[in-house]
Amino acid sequence: MQANYSRQADSCKGTDSAKHSPMGRAGEGWGRAARRCCHVGAVPAVLLPSPPPSLSSSFPPLPSSSSCSRSEAGRGAERCGGAGAVSHSAAKMWPSVSILCVLVAFANARSIPYYPPLSSDLVNHINKLNTTWKAGHNFHNTDMSYVKKLCGTFLGGPKLPERVDFAADMDLPDTFDSRKQWPNCPTISEIRDQGSCGSCWAFGAVEAISDRICVHTNAKVSVEVSAEDLLSCCGFECGMGCNGGYPSGAWRYWTERGLVSGGLYDSHVGCRPYTIPPCEHHVNGSRPPCTGEGGETPRCSRHCEPGYSPSYKEDKHYGITSYGVPRSEKEIMAEIYKNGPVEGAFIVYEDFLMYKSGVYQHVSGEQVGGHAIRILGWGVENGTPYWLAANSWNTDWGDNGFFKILRGEDHCGIESEIVAGVPRTEQYWTRV
Repeated sequence: MQANYSRQADSCKGTDSAKHSPMGRAGEGWGRAARRCCHVGAVPAVLLPSPPPSLSSSFPPLPSSSSCSRSEAGRGAERCGGAGAVSHSAAKMWPSVSILCVLVAFANARSIPYYPPLSSDLVNHINKLNTTWKAGHNFHNTDMSYVKKLCGTFLGGPKLPERVDFAADMDLPDTFDSRKQWPNCPTISEIRDQGSCGSCWAFGAVEAISDRICVHTNAKVSVEVSAEDLLSCCGFECGMGCNGGYPSGAWRYWTERGLVSGGLYDSHVGCRPYTIPPCEHHVNGSRPPCTGEGGETPRCSRHCEPGYSPSYKEDKHYGITSYGVPRSEKEIMAEIYKNGPVEGAFIVYEDFLMYKSGVYQHVSGEQVGGHAIRILGWGVENGTPYWLAANSWNTDWGDNGFFKILRGEDHCGIESEIVAGVPRTEQYWTRV
């Protein structure tokens, strides 16, 4: 996975306001403790004077107020602001006090309890925080290597051209659910399973594309666009197949090369159904266990499965345009309201794996990786605004395969990687 997560990580972990959560944003680990160097538990704030000119090449200037301000890197220790003029003796103290600040932060980091990912201890810890969501067991006897492989989206990659703003002229509702808005489009309610493959980038794309074909044809055409075709044939333009990819490349491939139809594993629906079997990454299931092994990218085949008609070439579905959506809450809402669900991506932390209900906010655990999903609506729950999203980890994960995540704060980068497109509808009028 790429390490280019700093800005999104800031938005996910950096807001200490209790606006949407009674416990604020609980944090842990060395990085969080270091950022609290100005006030650690009962330890008074340590005020650092600005370094003397002789040290200016080694240390950045510090703010003049007594505050902890986040550095642009977002993951390092925050600087502790000092005030006023600096005497010669105070200047000499600066490196020593800096070391003291770091040591205090390190001691605090050691005191933060560690909860193994996927454990009952982590579930109990999250639920005791009484935040805006509830945790539960979604994975049972599952290797973390498998879970990490599920998060196969490279964040901060190539960008599509950004569409022009149009939300200013729209009157948007407080709550919107694409499943209710377009009830005759069955793919909007469908939850798929990516299996042991980092193909979330492909699933988020083909799910939203399938929805938009139905929306833009007024439910005259309902098709499951093939994740298999995109995953196996897009190549380096999209990334590395089961080892991760770029949502932007997926949407560009749809407009330039087209995608055939294809349903779930072993469904025999469409030209190229998914060939990677689901495994039992949940509790009390009957599927084989998930080990993190396998999940190789399928071979690109430009032929439909035996017995399917029309031909591979004739079955292609194309987009007329693909684009990035501006990083604006209202613009994303307007895009969904006008054109249907979109693909989004965000940083997954260990606590997200345990999501069961409510509005997710990151409260515990380390980064797992980048993950792509489909966003199909929005709303407000108990005063907390949320995005309604569909995952690709089968229906026994989360809230029947769906989840809600904090809206309007670019939480975990959820509003920074939105991509979408419009289908070429004229190709369908000769088919219906």
